[in-house]
Amino acid sequence: MNSDYDADVIVIGSGVCGSVIAHRLAKAGKAVILLEAGPRVERADIVERFRASVNKANPNAPYPDLPHARDSFGKDYIIEKGETVNRPSYLRLVGGTTWHWAGAAWRLLPNDFHMRSLYGVGRDWPISYDDLEPYYGQAERELGVSGNDQENQGATGLDGPFPPRSTPYPMAAAPFDYMHERIRQVLTADGFKVLHEPAARNSDIYDNRPTCGGNNSCTPICPIGALYNGAVHAVKAETAGARLISNAVVFRIEAGAAGKITAISYKSPDGADHRLTARYFVAAAYAIETPKLLLMSVSEQAPQGIANSSGMVGRNLTCQPESRISMIIREPLWPGRGPVHPQVFFRERDGAFRKDRSASKHVINNNVPNQEITARLLKQGVIGRRLDEQVRDQASRFLEITTQHELPPNPANRIVPSTTERDALGLPRPEIHFSREDPYLLAGAAATKRDYQRVMELFGGTPFEDWRWAHPHSQGTTIMGSDPRDSVVDGFGRTHDHPNLFIAGPNVMTMPGAVNPTLTATALALRSADTILREI
Repeated sequence: MNSDYDADVIVIGSGVCGSVIAHRLAKAGKAVILLEAGPRVERADIVERFRASVNKANPNAPYPDLPHARDSFGKDYIIEKGETVNRPSYLRLVGGTTWHWAGAAWRLLPNDFHMRSLYGVGRDWPISYDDLEPYYGQAERELGVSGNDQENQGATGLDGPFPPRSTPYPMAAAPFDYMHERIRQVLTADGFKVLHEPAARNSDIYDNRPTCGGNNSCTPICPIGALYNGAVHAVKAETAGARLISNAVVFRIEAGAAGKITAISYKSPDGADHRLTARYFVAAAYAIETPKLLLMSVSEQAPQGIANSSGMVGRNLTCQPESRISMIIREPLWPGRGPVHPQVFFRERDGAFRKDRSASKHVINNNVPNQEITARLLKQGVIGRRLDEQVRDQASRFLEITTQHELPPNPANRIVPSTTERDALGLPRPEIHFSREDPYLLAGAAATKRDYQRVMELFGGTPFEDWRWAHPHSQGTTIMGSDPRDSVVDGFGRTHDHPNLFIAGPNVMTMPGAVNPTLTATALALRSADTILREI
């Protein structure tokens, strides 16, 4: 490292994408500083807080929500100004939001990279599936993904549920329990494709982490560490020589001559300012905090903010709008054994229908439903022994489905730093402008309703809770593209405006697809890391 700099590379954000980059660079002998706005946490502490929490439905509840690093559900933090309340879910701590995910680790399909060319929808990526395929394999090995290789056989990647692949999954998928085997039988007979969900969750001992014990609390906390989270690679980066600074809230990125980034500044919880320099920089603070930071960093050299000559920073906020429905069915299946998302089903994942409507991915939820069943029965006045009997009966026959849909990027959906509201450090709070009223999405949702009705008929179900929306997996706010006039980063994650600034995370993804973005974002991050290594 040149002694004129504090590091070869500074990485902002210690979630999975920032941490895998820091690890790869540090392992190659580079001097790396990894910055995280929030604190370190210990698994045992989070498990105890989860056990003591009365709000089991809030996945953020067991985690620290500190004045200097509010989580996305923190009171008086996110400002919603749009037609639709977006309510993104993320954590600010070492390891990031993968502390409380369900582990879904999907590859996009080849056609997902060419939606504009093939279907006239959204944008084309500046890269193809073939460009990313080797990095998908690397990401699966880094995270430890279990999946069913047999279900990939015969899939063309054009209309099948899985794309072609050059390497097997690191681990086999765990077998279905009785509930999911029974669901597979019923839905397959009706023409649905019923599959194991690929997951960064151990089905065997892997990477010094234990086999999943079926504790059924993946969200919000795996008590034994069988489920991967970004802290795994944050610790690996430290072991390889990276310097990890927690409770460091970056608030400014400085641009110098020829567009090169020269330094960052961060605040510690006491409000003190600190400045660090490096040869290269990576912003990996997720889809809300990364664009907020770039837009806050206004200067004479960057009058619209860092990396924002296109005006696209913070715009194109998209996600995978998620519908949910639950029912009481005629036969007992006893949900709540094993991981929370072991099974998915599709009618079709790709095809000509995508010219007109969103693709979708249905998930059979496997959460223990006792709390919500009890709450509804109490509202109905059921108490005493009858309450016990009804909870036991309905919990055994409870079936819940969630469905993710595609939402094409729209520049009007955006995040900006507030001009009036500040957080505890005096920094702007994030302000979100978002609408779900997209004809393409709503046409996909109509198809989902038909699938829900069919499942209800097949299982003799009666509605428990009708349709409701959530907005997981924020993406698009530093969008990738080949044209610097309408995108923020190129196909390697490098910002068009600054040759030594890269951005990592699902916020660079051009189109969301209908499957979870974490594996794709990790593969892109590893590709960015290799690009930096070639240049240093």
